[in-house]
Amino acid sequence: MGKQETLTPDALAAVEKIARHIKRAKTVVAFTGAGISTESGIPDYRSQGGLWDKFQPVYFDEFMSSKDARIEYWKQRVEMEKGLRHAAPNKGHKALARLSRAGRLTAVITQNIDGLHQASGIDEEKVIELHGNSRRIRCMSCSSLTSWDDAMKRISNGDLAPECDCGGYFKPDTVSFGQAMPERETREAARLSSQSDVFIATGSTLLVQPAASMPEYARSAGAFVAIINLSQTPFDSRCNLMIREKAGPVLDALANRVLNE
Repeated sequence: MGKQETLTPDALAAVEKIARHIKRAKTVVAFTGAGISTESGIPDYRSQGGLWDKFQPVYFDEFMSSKDARIEYWKQRVEMEKGLRHAAPNKGHKALARLSRAGRLTAVITQNIDGLHQASGIDEEKVIELHGNSRRIRCMSCSSLTSWDDAMKRISNGDLAPECDCGGYFKPDTVSFGQAMPERETREAARLSSQSDVFIATGSTLLVQPAASMPEYARSAGAFVAIINLSQTPFDSRCNLMIREKAGPVLDALANRVLNE
């Protein structure tokens, strides 16, 4: 049964309730934020002591208009890589993957850029990445892709702001400050949220829009909405159930209950 003993009796009772709803549901959507990945050792960059305390973020228009800004951006990305390099899926990611393989999880909508949901075994097409994926490097002109390893090799050889053969600027395929959200992913996330029977928001403060609107779409459509988060969110008073615990133990216990393991 995993490590359910680490949860309080109230949390275990809440897990049982979510599990009952999942067993009756046709469409179950998980929404994840930084709080699930911090348990894999990835920093929450917006929190105190995070990356944005050490660096001034480079806005998208600055990246596109200034080589100095692109060099600074890549300097920050290399620093960020230190927190990503050895990260592996934790039991929260793995619990969602177990539910997905069992046909109990329709999709994962994530604010995270680390690719750990895919690494845990969830099919690529079931993961909706609202803020992109740091492992992909995309040309801002022709949209061609290159690998992170290739970009790092070029930077280590002195090419501090790599460019594509077409003359465009390579950039990790993530949403920068001031950059538009990906339209297809945002529409798909809204559609899935609005069609869900059960919506579970995990590890997100639900402050960043438009991602933070997804629980409201689900609630307005009549879904059972549960929030798993260590800190308060603006949606706490409107959800059906709230668990103030770490993501990993709760999701592990939830998968165990739903799958009778």
